[in-house]
Amino acid sequence: MLYLKKVNYEDIEKEYLFVRDMPVDENGLTNPYHGVSREEFESKALPEMIAFQKGENLPEGYVPETFLFFWNDDVIIGQFRIRHYLCESLRTGAGHIGYFIKKEFRGKGFGKEGLRQMLQIAREIIPEEEIYLRVNKDNPASLQVMLHNGGYIKYEDKDKFYVRIKK
Repeated sequence: MLYLKKVNYEDIEKEYLFVRDMPVDENGLTNPYHGVSREEFESKALPEMIAFQKGENLPEGYVPETFLFFWNDDVIIGQFRIRHYLCESLRTGAGHIGYFIKKEFRGKGFGKEGLRQMLQIAREIIPEEEIYLRVNKDNPASLQVMLHNGGYIKYEDKDKFYVRIKK
């Protein structure tokens, strides 16, 4: 069964291994916890992720952000994040949703299903009329995931497409 689940202490071991091995930057989704030790994950990274979704201890210029893991039964296959609203830098940048599917699970429809589920959550959280996403032009598979889920290209620049999905 495929499902999204918020970051939590109950699944700390699997979350830790996933986050530790997730690249520092994969197609624009950054992971400041790459390579973190188990102790640092429990004492710093996990509490920070949980605090961010409550809007607590946010760095300057950040907005509340919820981290969710995408599970296939008892295996984490991806991570999704939703920013609860947009500040100016997000409105013209990364947008509301970022996601990462582990390489061995790509090309199997998991991104499409994960984004579909994430959009259901996003529609309940975000106040804007459209959900903003951004994708690198050299990542056509992710663009197709967004378009499959009702996205349209609002504009583009040299390196990126800026996609919108109606609420």
